[in-house]
Amino acid sequence: MQNQRVLVLDFGGQYNQLIARRVRECNVYCEVKPHSMTIDEIKAYDPIGIIFTGGPQSVYAAGSPQVDPKIFELGIPVLGICYGCQLMAHYLGGEVTAAQSDTAREYGKTPTFFDTDCRLFKGLPEESVTWMSHGDYMAKVPESFRLVAHSAACPTVGICDEARGFYGVQFHPEVNHTEYGQKMLHNFLYEVCGAKGDWTMGDYMRASIESIRAKVGDGKVLLALSGGVDSS
Repeated sequence: MQNQRVLVLDFGGQYNQLIARRVRECNVYCEVKPHSMTIDEIKAYDPIGIIFTGGPQSVYAAGSPQVDPKIFELGIPVLGICYGCQLMAHYLGGEVTAAQSDTAREYGKTPTFFDTDCRLFKGLPEESVTWMSHGDYMAKVPESFRLVAHSAACPTVGICDEARGFYGVQFHPEVNHTEYGQKMLHNFLYEVCGAKGDWTMGDYMRASIESIRAKVGDGKVLLALSGGVDSS
């Protein structure tokens, strides 16, 4: 029986693998895949949810990483983080633009205010610190979305279309600097995607061992292992 899976689409952000780690810490299996994954490939992967990562580019810039817009017609919940949030807004009728130095542009620990009626923020305090790192912002949100988070500088920190299971945040819930980030990811997985928590690292280890045994058979294996913290 296959475990439930979440798909993390990579848009070039520095925290992509950390997002995957946080999801797995919630006992949900996930993999990081290229943003260029086709609709047929996504259907075959059969995720219970999709996460768009952050990234260093602007969604309106030529050559910036994009997705097939049909991804929003699959009936699969989506969580957009930073660039991923802006990309979702851009595709669904919002407007993304460069922030000014004194308005909307944010970096670092930022007091943020939440609408806790939103499932993504269920069980959270109405104010907490998040980690921001964005030079663009949503000047206009898509019509079907409502604003569910803001800061002193940026009025569009969080958006959602709960009927379709679409959520976007300008901050990074995956980093420790965001006080309740792991709770937000847990809410997305369990409250929105309907995760059952049917995966553990032990499952991964067993599957890996079985795969290696199937490939190697009676042969021998040469393993080069480096255990340093910063080694490759």
